[in-house]
Amino acid sequence: MRELQVLIAFGGFVALLLWGVHMVQTGVQRAFGKSLGLWMNRAMGSPSRAFGTGLLVTAAIQSSTATGLMITGFALDGLVPLVPGLAAMLGANVGTTLIVQALAFDPTALAPGLILAGVWMFRHYEPGRTRDLGRALIGLGLLLLALHQLVTLFEPLQKAPLLGSTLLALTDAPVIALAVSAALTWASHSSVAVVVLIMSLAHHGLAPPELAYALVLGANLGTAVNPVLEGGDNGNPAARRVPMGNLGTRIAGGLLGLALLPWSGPLMTALGGGAHGVANFHLLFNLTVAACFLPVLRPYARLLQWLLPPRTDPHDPARPQYLDESAREVPAVALGQAAREALRLTDLLRESLRLTEQALLREDPRAAGQARYLNGAISQLDRAVTTYLATQDQESLSAEDAQYLKSILTFSMNIAHAADVSGMGLLGHASRLHKQHWALDAEQQAELVEVLARLQRNLRQAAALFVSGDRTVARALAFEKEHFRDLEARAAERHLERIKTGHIAAADVSAFYLEILRDAGGVNACLVNAAAYPILDRHGELRPNRLRKTE
Repeated sequence: MRELQVLIAFGGFVALLLWGVHMVQTGVQRAFGKSLGLWMNRAMGSPSRAFGTGLLVTAAIQSSTATGLMITGFALDGLVPLVPGLAAMLGANVGTTLIVQALAFDPTALAPGLILAGVWMFRHYEPGRTRDLGRALIGLGLLLLALHQLVTLFEPLQKAPLLGSTLLALTDAPVIALAVSAALTWASHSSVAVVVLIMSLAHHGLAPPELAYALVLGANLGTAVNPVLEGGDNGNPAARRVPMGNLGTRIAGGLLGLALLPWSGPLMTALGGGAHGVANFHLLFNLTVAACFLPVLRPYARLLQWLLPPRTDPHDPARPQYLDESAREVPAVALGQAAREALRLTDLLRESLRLTEQALLREDPRAAGQARYLNGAISQLDRAVTTYLATQDQESLSAEDAQYLKSILTFSMNIAHAADVSGMGLLGHASRLHKQHWALDAEQQAELVEVLARLQRNLRQAAALFVSGDRTVARALAFEKEHFRDLEARAAERHLERIKTGHIAAADVSAFYLEILRDAGGVNACLVNAAAYPILDRHGELRPNRLRKTE
């Protein structure tokens, strides 16, 4: 019975430790997540800067796994080259050791004050950065309390025969110990929590140095698995180069560490025994791996490129067809190619809207999936156009070319945004319509068919306007916003009437239909912003109400 109570307490404190780490990570990410991502993207220009960036971000969010997933996402989007991405991963692995070093000094006395300050910030501030930082402080306090309780719990276990025999068996099988620790780290998404647990075992002499260091090697290996499994690859092996490269450095370091384990005990004892020895080994291991791989990242990157070549699908809609790198020498040709690629976005959006209509009116889940796939392709293609134009030599552009470049970017960005609005709004409504088993009435269905047909017509006008620059067509397209506002106003009146007459079920559907019209109006607004407004703005006719006064 006593053993069961101890086991339950052990599981509870480990869970509290993991939850504290989770709260710190989510608190910092909510407070600075977007800013951290933007700063990371800008700061990773060279391997040395990328290394420092990965180190600092990991020290801030207390998770090399989270940092690895962010870097993998940047690499997947083509925003980070391979060599800086690998360097940032090495920095992230060193950054997590700084957290462990701080926890090795047992700052448990700070826990009550951190929790008190965190709860006060969380309860007295509106949702925002200050409240999120309060959440992080609560998590840090819980982490320290859990660590202290684990240390206390292990004291009476020093003489437990079952635990002793288990750890003794693992001591004689360092490879198995490494695998167990790697699996635990992968499952918990936190190498910090696992290393802290190992420090507690070492502090009470439950884990001899060789076993503790083998477990640390496993924790370092396990934290590299999550970005590989969760980073995504879009079916392209080239997108897996950064996480697989990081996993390769962890495997190489782990094998080297296992080979040197028999000689590591005396060295670590000289640097400090117990928990401090574990923390120091963790730091020394990651510094050694970084020192070995940083000088050879370029040949290592070439090896990864050979092992994971890009997969090109000629039928992939996200694959650029006109962005010719050799055309950069002649700006007019390069801009023309980018414009042709931007017009491809309208073709993809046209098909996506057709499939969205099927998903809304026929409740076709297959059409919804195809539409989402096309919307993702539009987003990737827009990024390709933006990157192609952003890297064009600006000094070689004339004033007219610079204006044309700006109009292409505006058109591409707004068409991609229209796809986002359609995907998150209209396709989301289609899914909700199916789940709630709602049905639009005949009037709503007929009106929705007309609305979607009008969107298709306006999309064709936007594409034609992008090529012709006709001011008359631009005015007509700009006035389409008024039509969608009128539709929404009439639907809102019908919704109020149904509420007044007490038709609650019909009112729920009419409120839902009103949301559909608003998102359709949002898609139309993106089309107007893409093609009509840039032309009218150049002639001082930006807004439709200004046009109305002049006509």
